[in-house]
Amino acid sequence: MTESLPHWYLLGAGNMGTLAAWYLTRAGHTVSIVTDTPQPPLHKQLFFADQSASLTLSCASPEQLPGTITHLLVASKTPYTEAALRRVKGHFSGKTLVLRFQNGMGALDGLLPPNTPVLEAITTSAVKGQSPQHTIVAENTTWLGGTQQPPQWLKGLQSHWPDLHWEADIRFVQWKKLVANAVINPLTALHDVPNGALVDDPALQQAARALCAEADTLLTALDSRWPGHSFSAVLQVARATAGNTSSMRADRQRGATTEIEAINGWLLRQAQRHGLDLPTHRRLVKALTPT
Repeated sequence: MTESLPHWYLLGAGNMGTLAAWYLTRAGHTVSIVTDTPQPPLHKQLFFADQSASLTLSCASPEQLPGTITHLLVASKTPYTEAALRRVKGHFSGKTLVLRFQNGMGALDGLLPPNTPVLEAITTSAVKGQSPQHTIVAENTTWLGGTQQPPQWLKGLQSHWPDLHWEADIRFVQWKKLVANAVINPLTALHDVPNGALVDDPALQQAARALCAEADTLLTALDSRWPGHSFSAVLQVARATAGNTSSMRADRQRGATTEIEAINGWLLRQAQRHGLDLPTHRRLVKALTPT
């Protein structure tokens, strides 16, 4: 007997949440956006390199939710995670599966019932735009993991989500993405430059090298198997995305709260627990945190 595909409730229908919803619906899953108040279906337009496509998602306010949500997709910007989760409070059970599709780490810490299973999604894809129009800048690799066994629906999803891979132990994938974000995002946001400036500007490259060295020291303390040498990997990302605007730079340009607490802030919190100091990261967090 074939198991029916999940119905996902989506928190955060911005760029990345919309992309995830697109892939899920192509694979036969259904997706509803959780909204504060009852809303009509939301019509979105996605612009890929070779085509444009329409996506219509139903909406559900807290009073319209089922008694128990079985599948929850969290794709809100990290500063708004707690507020987003309040919309679904009381609709969790021990079997609710949460898929976190956010930048940084730790955004769900202390906010879910104990022993809630959480899948982590890490992507190198890029999307820009403002809802309801989203431009897919790049469709790259995405990793899914965090539980011992992949869900039954993964294989079907891989046929519709480009370059989607399962990674049972996803920590190192997370950390590699985290370090790139912790270097490229705050430096480009603070100096209001595209990613490629880290390749071209000697001063920014020096700052990037210091940030990588501090991150490598911490991550090696967390797990001695961490390979280190993050600077070359970060420089490669900056070079490959030279013309792009980082999400933190875009947030700062429009006066929005940045995700620095879930990125560099997570590194600082881990460092404090291990008696380490990351002065370059600390200065960046202070410079980019509103007073």
